[in-house]
Amino acid sequence: MDLHEAQAYLQASLHEVTHAFHKVPGSAVLIRYIQSSYQNDPVRSAIELVLVIFFVRYLLSPSYPTHGPNYVKLREDEIDELVKEWEPEPLVAPQTPLEEAEAERQPVIVGPTGPKVKLSNGKTVTNLASYNFYNFNASESIKDKAIQTLRTYGVGPCGPPQFYGTQDVHMQTEHDIAVFLGVQNSIVYSHAFSTISSVIPTFCKRGDVIVADKLVNYSIRKGLEASRSNIRWYEHNDMEDLERVMKKVADEQAKKKILTRRFIVTEGLFEMVGDCANLPKLVELKEKYKFRIALDETWSFGVLGRNGKGLTEAQNVDSEAVDMIIGSLAGPLCAQGGFCAGSNDVVRHQRINAASYTYSAALPAMAAVTASETLQMLTCNPDILLQCRENIRAMRAQLDPRSDWVQCTSDPENPVMLLVFKPEVVSSRRLSDEDQERLFLDITDECLANGVLITRLKSQPMIGSIGTKDINIKPALKVCITSGLSKKEIEKAGVTIRHAITKIMTRKPNRQSSLVA
Repeated sequence: MDLHEAQAYLQASLHEVTHAFHKVPGSAVLIRYIQSSYQNDPVRSAIELVLVIFFVRYLLSPSYPTHGPNYVKLREDEIDELVKEWEPEPLVAPQTPLEEAEAERQPVIVGPTGPKVKLSNGKTVTNLASYNFYNFNASESIKDKAIQTLRTYGVGPCGPPQFYGTQDVHMQTEHDIAVFLGVQNSIVYSHAFSTISSVIPTFCKRGDVIVADKLVNYSIRKGLEASRSNIRWYEHNDMEDLERVMKKVADEQAKKKILTRRFIVTEGLFEMVGDCANLPKLVELKEKYKFRIALDETWSFGVLGRNGKGLTEAQNVDSEAVDMIIGSLAGPLCAQGGFCAGSNDVVRHQRINAASYTYSAALPAMAAVTASETLQMLTCNPDILLQCRENIRAMRAQLDPRSDWVQCTSDPENPVMLLVFKPEVVSSRRLSDEDQERLFLDITDECLANGVLITRLKSQPMIGSIGTKDINIKPALKVCITSGLSKKEIEKAGVTIRHAITKIMTRKPNRQSSLVA
């Protein structure tokens, strides 16, 4: 091919490329932009060309260099040897002797749960180890409604909220919760544990300040870790210490002339202790130092107050004075999932930014309908709560004042009674936390042998989480009261528990523990 033919071929190829380029949508706009840019500022056009070339090269290059002084190419036998020697780290820590013993003795319930349950060994026992406070799972009307919903909507929504996972029953449940609490709006999550652990990082980011009670539960601590905020702790239920911490935060920010989001995070009923927060004082301090409140009512919603509306109703505080009320639809409501209630702005922000809401399947329709039905029952029949509280008083009368060994740390209206050893018992016998756990495990076994199923406070997950270095969570027995039992049955179970405690604590020293360390 001579020079003339090469020029002709080049011109023909260029003509074909130009013709094909003109067929691309927007090509005329791009050509006009390049022409005007080159005429007005040729240097800018050259810089843009260099950037385009760099961008293309960057996309085509490998994610990490495969050559250089630090790259070592291994032989096949070396690779095989390294793979053979590699051992993955365990996902969980190995079980302690106490955990192994507990796993071996764990009772297995056969059939539905209720005030009376049947175990796998064929024995029927009184169940004081579940959160079925009002025996809603025995309600035939709720069962019929759940079956009807199941046949209409299916088992699960098979999609995330705000997409095809949201159904009319979810919107109705959110409306029912908002009306029940007396707030503007609410949002429903599909899992109770991940509700508060998702709400906190949704509103709190790096650089923000969170002031939290030292004895908040594990799910709150997971949310605090995920937020990456500056965490300040105050002594459990100590309002003077809380004000000291809040004043220090306000003074530091005023001195540095910075302004960040500031939150108080606490529980309505504390899972680890059983007592309740001083909400009127919290609201007062919040207004004084310009903080917001995130109140976790997982254990107080459906429990405290005349109609079970939670700590706001029990302590006569306007629910709109609390910025965020987080609660659970499981437990006393016998449903599933959790919620966050507050203003329209608070709820709207979570629908876009809350990880557990956006990246999770929606709540099953059956659980949403069950939650609405149980809320309606609490509203129309507040006597349900009165019967449960009467049983709580009956159980406390058998345990706290009559036992020489344990005392109850729970609020008088808390159906989850936490029994800890009295300080004089711990000091006189020099009981460590492990000793107390072993004794409580023996007490639960003794109660089960006498026909009463109770459990222990599980504090093991708290170990190693954020803010747990300076706190001491006391081992405790957990007795869950239900209105599904009569007062006489509750009193009989209380006597059984008290006698089991006395029997274990008064046995001979050489038989104090049946566990082998």
